[in-house]
Formats: sequence, C-alpha cells, structure tokens
Amino acid sequence: MRASGAVTRSTLRQQIADALRDEVLAGRLQPGREFTVKQIAEQYGVSATPVREALFDLSAQGLLESDQHRGFRVHEFTVADYRAMVEARTLVMDGVIRDVFSGPLPGAARQAAFRDALVSVRRRAEEASRAARGGDLDILIGYDLRFWRELGALVGNTYITDFLHRLRVQAWVFAVPYLRGDGDARNWLWNGHPELVAAISHRDRDALRRAVEDYNNHALSWADRLAAGDPARPGEAPRPDGPDGPAGRPRPTH
Repeated sequence: MRASGAVTRSTLRQQIADALRDEVLAGRLQPGREFTVKQIAEQYGVSATPVREALFDLSAQGLLESDQHRGFRVHEFTVADYRAMVEARTLVMDGVIRDVFSGPLPGAARQAAFRDALVSVRRRAEEASRAARGGDLDILIGYDLRFWRELGALVGNTYITDFLHRLRVQAWVFAVPYLRGDGDARNWLWNGHPELVAAISHRDRDALRRAVEDYNNHALSWADRLAAGDPARPGEAPRPDGPDGPAGRPRPTH
C-alpha cells in the first residue's frame, strides 16, 4: 500500500506541475505573479504535499522563484535571458548536427526505426507550421514543444533532449506575454518545421544547418525588436511613435 500511495502522490505531483506549467505558457499566470502552496492546494482541491513538491519542481526548471516568507513567484525572464537561451541551444544544436553527420550510417534496422519515428515528427512539424502561419499561439506552443521533443529523441541522448526542452519551455514562457499583446505576432512565429524535417530525412547537412540558422536568427531578430521597445514590455506603456511609425519597429523577416 505504501508503494501504491507513493505512485499516486508522484502522479499527482506531476499533474499539478504540468497544469501550472500550462497556465504559465498560456499566459494566465503572468511573470511576477505570486501565490502560496495553500492557494494552489485549495484551487486544485488537494493536499499541500504534492503541491509543494510540484512547485519546487517548477522552481528547479527555472519557471518559478521560491521565497521562504512569501511563497512562489512566476519567474520574469529578460530579453538578455532570452538571447542567452537562443545562444545556448545554438551551441548544443551545432554539436548535435556535427555528430549526426560525422558518424557512420546506422544499420538497416536502425534506419528503419529512424524513418518510422520521422513519420510522427513530420506530422508534428506540419501541425506546428500550420498553427504558426495561422497565428494560433495555443496550438503552436503544444505542437512546437512536442515537435522538438520528438526530434531530439532521434539523437538518442536524453540529457541533450531534456536540456533543450527546458530551454524551449523557458523561451516560450518569456515570449507569451509579449506575443499575446502584439498585433504583429503572427509575423514573428517561426514556421520552418517542415523544412527542417525534410533536411533530416534527406541527410542534407547544409539544408539542415540553414534551417537551424533560420530558426535561431529569427529568434534573435525578434529579441532585437523587443530590446528596441516594440512591443513594449508587458505591463508598460508603449514608446511614443516617431516620424516613421512606432519607435524601433524593424520589418518582419518572415
């Protein structure tokens, strides 16, 4: 019975962590929002223990900050943080691309499994790209995270996959408050997922590198726009328009 209870509590802990992460990604828990274990436990109608564990899990992932006296607060990432996330994933992905193409071709069984896995990844890519082109942020976030998660699993290194997944969750947490209030957000949602999968399918290293560079350069261009104050930081008034329109507005790259 103790083992069964432990499993139940662990499952509940994960469910609460997933639910709160979704709330943050959806923008319903804004950066800087404070709450206590008691408030979350009452909200979900559960005991404090799994809630406390879930909140500490999210803190370890960099999404929350804990304060011994005030409870927990949704972490506020900066534009500099976002740039650092992009730079970190760029370095890791460069290494992954180099390793994938430098080694010998896998055996026939491994190649068959790889092709089967790509079928699912390709579906995720198509759905993510469609959501990005349509400006459907909620659908895009879910498919984008699953796309990269499944794509990373093809590498076979769970440490790399988990690290990159954490960076992408943090990047979305930073981006969501800006995108929700940006009339031009649709122009800044990257939709190159299918091209990236096509490059992997054909083992085209140059095409893959171009797709990844486009992905990262797109993110850094958006960071430059945010640093220029367009759109303004969530909760702040926008900068006054200059003679050429809103201050600091570069043209969308896509």
